[in-house]
Amino acid sequence: MPSHDIDAVRLELLERVKTSETPRDILRAPEFKDLYSAIGSLSAEEKGPYGKSINELKQAVEAAVEERIMQLESGDVISLDVTAPWDVNSVRPAFLPTHEGSQHPLTKEMDTVVDIFTRMGFAAVESRQIDDDFHMFGSLNFPENHPARDGYDTFRTEEGFIPPAHTSTMQNRILQSGKDVLEAGGQIAAISYGRVFRNEDVDATHEHTFHQVEGVFVSKNATLGEMLGTLQAFFEAYYGQSLRIKTQPAYFPFVEPGLEIMIEKPAVLGGKAGEWLEMVGCGMVHPNVLSAAGIDPTQYRGFAWGMGVERLVMLKYGIEDLRHFESAKLNFLRKFA
Repeated sequence: MPSHDIDAVRLELLERVKTSETPRDILRAPEFKDLYSAIGSLSAEEKGPYGKSINELKQAVEAAVEERIMQLESGDVISLDVTAPWDVNSVRPAFLPTHEGSQHPLTKEMDTVVDIFTRMGFAAVESRQIDDDFHMFGSLNFPENHPARDGYDTFRTEEGFIPPAHTSTMQNRILQSGKDVLEAGGQIAAISYGRVFRNEDVDATHEHTFHQVEGVFVSKNATLGEMLGTLQAFFEAYYGQSLRIKTQPAYFPFVEPGLEIMIEKPAVLGGKAGEWLEMVGCGMVHPNVLSAAGIDPTQYRGFAWGMGVERLVMLKYGIEDLRHFESAKLNFLRKFA
């Protein structure tokens, strides 16, 4: 093989080494095998110089490989951007999501939900990402042996802290912070919203991470009628049409009586007369919950509710799989851009 072929291989391999993330692999490049296999076809006089040229080539590549390894280990080269929407072996997409960002659909809809309630006069408080047993369970009248306290339902850290399983974890704080206003003749009206966590098997309708909105209202004469009117007004504003609601009994430790509210299936979902959707758990705040916040339940009463944001959004847009929200799939997210 002529020497200019070795020179061409040298240039090719050295260029390859400069950009390789695994430079040692180049020492096993098939070009070396091709060069060595050509020796058998050479005359005795050609074999010596030719073999020497191959050895020099290999030494040059080995030196370049070692230099490249030192660069990679010292961090002198730009690292691979793992957030890029394509890999080094893929064709660069025509559309790059970095050209124009957009809100995640849950962020956008959460803003809408919060806006509706704040226009009704409710203060808005973002929920915590980690909390303690008292605010998660004790202050909400959960008995010691309640199954929700079990690890099968609720995550816990090694230190005993809890990633909240509901935004009701903020209720005691809201009640305590509003006591002075309440005692001065005012009322407590607030929502808490944010991400919550459950020890769930993930499928089309269940996720270990999702979002909730909880509301609480306390005054001297709060009634179930006020609560039903508040929630009906919310659903009508959110879905943009008049809706009927109905209730059925339910049990929650932190309310008494407890109810589940169903709404008439909205027209946007193809709803027809007589079709109902269960949407929210609610009820009158349990006297023990008021007492835990230092509020006299013989003087004041209130109502509270909680609902999942993903369910609201899935129904509004006809989304069939809860897992889409956490999937980071661009095809799904672009529908809301």
